[in-house]
Amino acid sequence: MSGAFAGQTVVVTGGTRGLGRAVSAGFLEEGARVWATYREDERSAQGFAAECERFPGALELARFDVRDYSAVEAFWARLEDAEPGGAQVLVHGSGIRRDAALALLSSEDWSAVIDTNLTGTFHMCRFAVRHMLARRYGRIVLISSPAAHHGFEGQAAYSASKAGQIGLMRSLAREVARKEITVNCVSPGFVDTELLADLTEEQRKRHLASVPLRRFGRPAEIAYAVRALAAREASYITGANLEVAGGL
Repeated sequence: MSGAFAGQTVVVTGGTRGLGRAVSAGFLEEGARVWATYREDERSAQGFAAECERFPGALELARFDVRDYSAVEAFWARLEDAEPGGAQVLVHGSGIRRDAALALLSSEDWSAVIDTNLTGTFHMCRFAVRHMLARRYGRIVLISSPAAHHGFEGQAAYSASKAGQIGLMRSLAREVARKEITVNCVSPGFVDTELLADLTEEQRKRHLASVPLRRFGRPAEIAYAVRALAAREASYITGANLEVAGGL
């Protein structure tokens, strides 16, 4: 797919670390101009920017919280001013986990997960769709999770938020299909990023044993699936949830 995104502008939320970092890097390698957003990890963002100096002028960083409606609105206004041709692709990967058994889960942690993972998705998609409708073209890819239907133990909030993302995606895909805008999800399984760093060794072994391929995924493998759904050639794929989970 070398150069497949040359001349396109791509927005990647949570795009400076972990899985999002791999997604951003993949689009840069394919010739895109990338707006990578982040909430608070300035060190990771600047480190990623330094790594991308070999793509002069191709990376733009934007710091804001997807839970903040006004901040999201301001981001899209800034992008409209800076990109006369608009953004062709949104990859929404911002998300958090707050794991606990439901009976022990605090209302604050529940709200943090739902507000970030689901309400943040609504905020980004609302403005992305308005942006894309005016140009009658767009690709929206949401990063969801197999937790949406597996319902992993201790992840009630996370699972609920990811199930909500898939429902939102399917409704939105129907709403914008006639405008040449596709909306899909990629649901990664267990991927070797910092999101697995807080697992105990016992949990890691248990999760690994549940994967038929008997290994955790690599960020670049998920990034490839995202680019496949974001490609112009993927024009007949919409309303789909692509699981990239090693057969989980």
